[in-house]
Amino acid sequence: MEPQALTWHEFFERHAPHYDQNPFTRNTQVEVQFLVERMGLKPSMRVLDAGCGTGRHSVELAKRGMFMVGVDLSPAMLSVAKEKGDAAGLEIEWVEANLTEWQRPGAFEAAICLCEGGFGLINQDEDGVTHDLAILRNISASLVVGAPFILTALNGYALIRRMTDEAVTQGAFDPATMVLHHLDEMDLPEGPIQMIVKERLFIPPEVIALMRFAGFEVDAVYGGTAGEWGERPLKLDEIEMMIIARKAR
Repeated sequence: MEPQALTWHEFFERHAPHYDQNPFTRNTQVEVQFLVERMGLKPSMRVLDAGCGTGRHSVELAKRGMFMVGVDLSPAMLSVAKEKGDAAGLEIEWVEANLTEWQRPGAFEAAICLCEGGFGLINQDEDGVTHDLAILRNISASLVVGAPFILTALNGYALIRRMTDEAVTQGAFDPATMVLHHLDEMDLPEGPIQMIVKERLFIPPEVIALMRFAGFEVDAVYGGTAGEWGERPLKLDEIEMMIIARKAR
């Protein structure tokens, strides 16, 4: 059977009931503590969770007194998030929207976009730079000046270090655009799947440039792989990077 060219929306609609069984979701408490300390989050602060998924960070931050708004494209993911929030007796606003189109001007004092929460998840007919810059601009527009922002994204260095000339010849990787077009075999909690994925990966200087265009000032780049967050240098072969920024204008 040929693998399916699912959109990310279709993928997450299917995966939502099983998402929290993924190993990378097991460090939520430690991650939230890092966010609170590094971003200076305080009770009653208005915080945007862009690409909130099943709400694991929003729910824990709300338990600590933050006023959370979680935005995601997937109704199924938001349904799981709402169940968690309701079960904990929390007042969290969940918004179904495409982050390339949604903003709430000046409404938030901090924002997070974690674990590929929209950033980097392009479909077959989309341009990665246009897509991700739109997300960053909308997050920026939704923040007050000086607000902290943390983004985690796939680490382009790791991709470059494992690519070959054969992959270029076969059309699986374009070094001129940093687009990877490949068959992804995922071993998911609901079982293994095959999916044709198009990814535009970025190296940190590119993300920094995009963030500056969007109105952010970048303070630091750290390793951002789930389970290994910390104020430490990015490892070249690790999965994710973390960008620490604040709205500058």
